Amino acid sequence: MLRGNKSHVTEFLLLGLTSDPKQQMWLFASFLAMYLINVAGNSVIIAAILGDARLHTPMYFFLSNLSLVDICFTTVIVPQMLVNVLTQTKTILFAHCLTQMYFFVAFGITDSFLLAAMAIDRYMAICNPLRYTTTMSPRRCLLLVIASWVLSHLHSLTHMILMACLSFCGPNVIHHFFCDVQPLLTLSCSDTSVNELLAFTEGSFVIMTPFILIIVSYVYITRAVLRVPSGGGRYKVFSTCGSHLTVVALFYGTIMSVYIRPSSTYSATKNHVVTVIYTVITPMLNPFIYSLRNKDIKLALKKLMRKAE
Repeated sequence: MLRGNKSHVTEFLLLGLTSDPKQQMWLFASFLAMYLINVAGNSVIIAAILGDARLHTPMYFFLSNLSLVDICFTTVIVPQMLVNVLTQTKTILFAHCLTQMYFFVAFGITDSFLLAAMAIDRYMAICNPLRYTTTMSPRRCLLLVIASWVLSHLHSLTHMILMACLSFCGPNVIHHFFCDVQPLLTLSCSDTSVNELLAFTEGSFVIMTPFILIIVSYVYITRAVLRVPSGGGRYKVFSTCGSHLTVVALFYGTIMSVYIRPSSTYSATKNHVVTVIYTVITPMLNPFIYSLRNKDIKLALKKLMRKAE
């Protein structure tokens, strides 16, 4: 763990969610079940969209990408955590810790951008239906998705490079179940002011910009819906946005409470609960949220099941 004349941390100790053996086995079973449901549910959504030509539209193109990102997002964290619980090995190499942090941040930001792209799609479909086909063309939708992936990875790369420049020469215990930005910053014996500034400003920008786009889109959508004369018509128009709004509320409600604040207010216990919600529970629930009240997805799933028989 110590290298050369100057002490330097080469590995970290992930404490996880609990040290109680009984609770660990319960958590192992719970997280394994949630992870398998997440992978299976999101994979089925992707397969259903790819297998039904009626779903080859911008909204479902974004949804299939969101499902893929949700699988990747949880896969970065949960399998490693399950291995640590099963083997009772809590150590993680410095390089592996940075890699996990990199992909966690990248997929989290990609999720945020994709949710904004879906809000823009709903805005165009409801507020500008005559221009929808030309504005949300396959080429532009593909560019939106590529931009989401590229920008999120560039943002994450900046975080990783700055984190790699810090010195870790003191405690190496991370009070978390994976390597995240804030817990790592609290362990550094270097000046973390640049990292803090990046996390609070540029980090806030990549989280808040998509969020503001979503809010503005839904303000215009609400205005358009209220102009519909009949109550039934208003419900029919707005029902297409219900699933997306639920996912947005779950995702942003938890992620903003963790990241858009100074690290001086960091609380390990509080963050554990909130982090589990947006890293494990929300990705697991997304397939159910998008399919339970969506007739198109239900029909595509039935079609997929008939093919599998």
